[in-house]
Amino acid sequence: MKLKQLESLLGTLQQFPNPKIELEQYPTGPHIASRMLYTAENSFEDVSNKVVADFGCGCGTLGIAAALLGAEHVICLDIDAQSLEVASINAEDLELEMDFVQCDVSNLGWRGPVVDTVVMNPPFGTRKKGADMGFLSVALNIASQAVYSLHKTTTRDHVKRAAMQYGASSAEVLCELRFDVPQLYKFHKKKEVDIAVDLWRFVPQINEGKSF
Repeated sequence: MKLKQLESLLGTLQQFPNPKIELEQYPTGPHIASRMLYTAENSFEDVSNKVVADFGCGCGTLGIAAALLGAEHVICLDIDAQSLEVASINAEDLELEMDFVQCDVSNLGWRGPVVDTVVMNPPFGTRKKGADMGFLSVALNIASQAVYSLHKTTTRDHVKRAAMQYGASSAEVLCELRFDVPQLYKFHKKKEVDIAVDLWRFVPQINEGKSF
């Protein structure tokens, strides 16, 4: 699938009807989501024929992108039942078979590498300090191949240090992107704000020495 086609399909997805600020719910736009998954597949072959988990999936954008790019199986996880319902509808509209699990990702009970690849746009941790690192810690424990994640560029040094502490054998910023934050909440004064974010690729230690 071409990048433009992927972005176009992601642009048709429903988004949060009632976003919850305590969960830092912001939609992952089709531009950034398509490039994230397209890079994972075309540069590293981390999507097609792989089992992919979308952590904090929201309305399912990243997981759906993985399914469209040929993932063997996609599991979308989120703590919010309403978001999972929207994600399920989005998948049905595109005739995609995916699993949806309601859970707290930061306290996920899975043990050992149970998926190949994790993709996520975790909470930035502005409401709950360290929320993003909680997601990353769990992701590195359950992915056998790679973890792709978006984090504020301003936290780059902190993210790398934390990733190595959590057991990553490598942590690489693939590119810097602009995350469009729309005016969703009452405290937002501007119609839209662009936030610089890094697209990271983390490799768990289980893959140390393995070439891709």
